[in-house]
Amino acid sequence: MGGRESAGVRGRESAAVRLLLCDDHAVVRAGLRALLSSADGIEVVGEAGGGEEALAMAARLRPDVVLMDLQLGEGMDGVTATRRLTAEAEDGPRVLVLTMFDTDADITRAIEAGATGYLLKAERPDELFAAIRSAARGRTALSAPVADRLLARMRSPRPTLSEREHEILAQLSRGLGNREIARELFISEATVKTHLGRIYGKLGVETRAGAVAAAKERRLLP
Repeated sequence: MGGRESAGVRGRESAAVRLLLCDDHAVVRAGLRALLSSADGIEVVGEAGGGEEALAMAARLRPDVVLMDLQLGEGMDGVTATRRLTAEAEDGPRVLVLTMFDTDADITRAIEAGATGYLLKAERPDELFAAIRSAARGRTALSAPVADRLLARMRSPRPTLSEREHEILAQLSRGLGNREIARELFISEATVKTHLGRIYGKLGVETRAGAVAAAKERRLLP
């Protein structure tokens, strides 16, 4: 009978969208609840302070949409909770991410986990309300900066690293210094420095930490 479709039809035209908030900051949850109380057609049915609690409350309250933060302190993070919520039941809730973080890695992980949308906490209230209603209907909702990042990433090819550059990048991610990398790969420190310069140029960074972060965002590292 198409559980997810019927859920979208069930509440999106006549009944209020049933919303579960998940954020580890009580003040943020209170602010969101107060804000959403002014929105027509949206009913906050519960608040969760962590991923495990969100799963338990979603099973009990059966919300249409879970408004999910990514960083949830100790315990299950928002990406894992999103994956569990969207995979456990065909008629489970839609998950709309609401976060401060807009890195390529965060966006990709959330969407791959099954999030219907990805919003930033700087979003205007009317945009948030519209995104919640869209998510309840199964429609993708993205903040403009997030959409721009996704498009830019699709348009720009991943940098091509040589086999040796991949090896050095892998050693960098382990926190090794130039001398240690040289020993591991049986090359000179001067050669390591030369390859590092090329890696920095290809990734558009200036530091070792920046290279590792950029490589992870672009899936050049596991």
